Amino acid sequence: MADVSHTRGDITSHPDVSEMRARYARMAEGRDVALVDGPVFLLGLYCAVSPWILHYTTSQPALVTHNLIMGIAIGLLALGFTITPERMYGMSWAICAMGAWMIISPWIVGDSPDAGVVVNNIVIGVLAVLLGAVCAVTAMRSASRT
Repeated sequence: MADVSHTRGDITSHPDVSEMRARYARMAEGRDVALVDGPVFLLGLYCAVSPWILHYTTSQPALVTHNLIMGIAIGLLALGFTITPERMYGMSWAICAMGAWMIISPWIVGDSPDAGVVVNNIVIGVLAVLLGAVCAVTAMRSASRT
């Protein structure tokens, strides 16, 4: 019977090893903030459904629509970061601006919001500012390396 078992050799002797390493490095460098994409998407999802979770759909109808639209926008930005990170991370500062708006929006959009609505939007806003800043700083750092 023929011996068909393959033994694994050392890849360092492969003629294309340097090209394979360079290609792998190029592919991996654009995904520096991949761990932030998921939390940003989940934050957008929570922002969109928070009026129904906290049951203020009847007392604050303007904030319901506002949080739904803002949540969808944050979620779409997160999906854009996932699909085309090299093009979208310049938009990271937009998430920071959206977070700042979420912090002040209960008093501007809402009508005498109660403490639960205010705290909800402040938490969403602070998280959006932090996650957007992490995305933006990491994107600037990776852009300066190239």
